[in-house]
Amino acid sequence: MRAVAGGTVLGASAAVGAAWWAGFGSRTQLWGPFPYRAAPAADPGPDSPAAESADRVVALTFDDGPNEPWTGQLLDVLAAKGVRATFFQVGRCAERFPSTTRRVVDEGHVLGNHSLSHDFTTYLRHPRQRDEVARAQEVLHRVSGVVPALYRPPWLCHWPWVLGTVRGAGLQVVSGTFGHPFEVFQPAAARMASGAARRVRPGTILIMHDGREARGGDRSQTVASVGPLIDRLRDDGYSFATADELLGVPAHLG
Repeated sequence: MRAVAGGTVLGASAAVGAAWWAGFGSRTQLWGPFPYRAAPAADPGPDSPAAESADRVVALTFDDGPNEPWTGQLLDVLAAKGVRATFFQVGRCAERFPSTTRRVVDEGHVLGNHSLSHDFTTYLRHPRQRDEVARAQEVLHRVSGVVPALYRPPWLCHWPWVLGTVRGAGLQVVSGTFGHPFEVFQPAAARMASGAARRVRPGTILIMHDGREARGGDRSQTVASVGPLIDRLRDDGYSFATADELLGVPAHLG
């Protein structure tokens, strides 16, 4: 009986893991295109010599902001390094710090939609996420003056009905590669920079965070990691682009 029970638990765990991978995995393409990098023309795989010889370009992206003072400090670092990035912002946060959202656009960065509230319960109440997408578009447009064309779903949730909503809104969904799996706990900046650099391949869209969901929070170590990360990647021969440039899609609508 114990063996049967153990097998049942393992089977249930495997099913839960598979369901998570299908709906939240950053590289899962099961339900439709969910681009996480700019693939070479004859995509040889991220670890092959052919991929290493491709154009060394990486896109830095930041989720869950704006969140002061950290987003402002991050913009200072990017300005000092001469790097443009992509900011996937939460509508409620943009309402909280509208001048920061305007600064993102004014300084040449790309503004993307990251939902209105970044609240997981909305996936349960409104699984298609239509209001979250549409109302965030309205807020970001009102605050910044631009209409985002890129959308990154909270937690990278890309259930088929969410992808359908994003497509119906005329937006391009964007995934990526997480810079550090424990960024939420703010490990030392040097550790985050070295971990993110190890994960970068030509065409990587790197995911970092200047906030936490819609609640803000300390992102001092993330900010401190970005300058050293840029320096290390440049030493490795990388240049920087925005997510829309890597994917060959518009940054804004209209």
